[in-house]
Amino acid sequence: MKKIATLLAIASLISFSFAPGSFAEDTAAPAPFLMDVPHFQEEAVAAGIDHQYTGGWEYFVGGGVASFDCNGDRKPDLMMAGGTSPLALYVNESETGGALKFKAKPINLSDKDIRSVLGVYPIDIDNDGYTDIVLLRLGENIILKGGPDCTFEKANRTFAFDGGKDWTVAFAATWEAGNKYPTLAFGNYVDRYAPGTPFGTCSDNVFDRPVSNDKVDYSNPLPLKPSYCTLSMLFTDWNHSGQDSLRVANDRQYYRGGQEQLWDIAPGRPPRQYTTAEGWASLKIWGMGLAEADPKADGRPEYFITSMGDNKLQELDDEADNDSPTYRDTAYEKGVAAYRPYTGKDHRPSTAWHAQFADINNDTNMDLFLTKGNVEAMPDFASSDPDNLLLGGFDGKFTEKGDEAGIALPGKGRGAVVEDFNNDGMLDILVVNRMQRAFLFRNLGAKTEWGYRPLGNWTEIELDNGPINHVGIGATINVRAGTQTQVQRVQIGGGHASGHVGFTHFGLGTNERAVVRVQWPDGEWSQPYRIFANQHVVIKRGATSAKYWFAPPGNGNEAAAAEPAIAAPIPAGQQVGDQPVTK
Repeated sequence: MKKIATLLAIASLISFSFAPGSFAEDTAAPAPFLMDVPHFQEEAVAAGIDHQYTGGWEYFVGGGVASFDCNGDRKPDLMMAGGTSPLALYVNESETGGALKFKAKPINLSDKDIRSVLGVYPIDIDNDGYTDIVLLRLGENIILKGGPDCTFEKANRTFAFDGGKDWTVAFAATWEAGNKYPTLAFGNYVDRYAPGTPFGTCSDNVFDRPVSNDKVDYSNPLPLKPSYCTLSMLFTDWNHSGQDSLRVANDRQYYRGGQEQLWDIAPGRPPRQYTTAEGWASLKIWGMGLAEADPKADGRPEYFITSMGDNKLQELDDEADNDSPTYRDTAYEKGVAAYRPYTGKDHRPSTAWHAQFADINNDTNMDLFLTKGNVEAMPDFASSDPDNLLLGGFDGKFTEKGDEAGIALPGKGRGAVVEDFNNDGMLDILVVNRMQRAFLFRNLGAKTEWGYRPLGNWTEIELDNGPINHVGIGATINVRAGTQTQVQRVQIGGGHASGHVGFTHFGLGTNERAVVRVQWPDGEWSQPYRIFANQHVVIKRGATSAKYWFAPPGNGNEAAAAEPAIAAPIPAGQQVGDQPVTK
């Protein structure tokens, strides 16, 4: 094992001799950023979270976290991978608008199963209303069946799921047309058992459709060939066709003849890899994480891919059509290459892992959060490599504000979630660090001479798609505020070993109301709903009115209820007809 670890370190240095001799030179200072910069306070230990992601070279990658509600109070709880340390569950006891507070809760797993976890993704597989958890592990992957009051039990046998014995870091899920249960995709890394490992020995990824609609049955998995040491994957409707494809980020460190991948997922047929003849351009990077956004609201999403050195932001080429997935890189053009630390004296290239788009300052523009951290002790890469907070502007470009926002702490980031943990409409951040404590950044708002003030207006939207796929995975939420339309897709996958289910957050800026429409996973559109700002909104499929849910003041424990979906109806006077409301 020590020999392999040494080879990994040497190979990492050698491989970067083939990287560009120098990264793009810094350009002139950008124009002043005129929007709010959120200020964060790190309070993990004070909030009750004391957790590390630990282990040897097998745990250089991974380190994920899942945010989801496991007790019905609509506050995001956390499950965090520990590597050689135990998996940890933290129940959210934060008061609305107050300091963050979590309480550790035991997980009913054997000591063997609770360790060796690299990634954590939440999903309700069996449609029973309780969130299940997919654990990505070094060895057998495990599905935890969720139950009441944040209880879980191993369900591999119940779901006829073979967890295998691979080194799994990536996961994604979608509901294909006509299926009661989700299709699951697992991204595997190096085959530790193959001759010549670790170089050129990538394990096959796994594509797992449910066998029938009669019961949960994943007994017929398909290998995805070829596979190239995957670290992130995401089901995505890249051409606005209504049919998902599978985007895959791969680590060029270990594959031979590989590249980034896009798989066509036709209903009832085996996945098929897009080729150069169809317009797919070969891209070879150290693909670590994936994130999707649609800033133009045109149904043609853009993809951020984290790497070592310069990262990529891919936009569908103007000449591409619905059958040609041809992309161009816009990372430098838009200011998100993030190829080296933005503060401090360490100017060596950065190492990026998790990526997540979100409107973190509530100005209606999508922002981008990245975790950073040296793989271990690679001398050619920055050892002091703070996480990035790239705030989006109305010109489509981004400005780095991590230092000013207070998140530029010395860490070794891996997975993360950007989430509103105390229901105040301002997004907080949880970062899993390798070999050191996790960071929990509470968003205090915009800093002033007298303290802090709230950021822009906001809304947070929860979907109810009915008894099957009830949280609406694959749905698209459109929010129009003023003259601007924002679009977000409800997804499970991407990032780095980390996932989220729950409210979808939108910043509204100075707008006091907005119009919301939902395109449900099967393509059907909801009627439009006019909503007021600064509210949690619940939209049930087929309902003539959406509802508000009011986070309880004071002690958050009052919120826990058997049926938390009850919410106050939006006043009838706020209902609109078939067309979006214009002012």
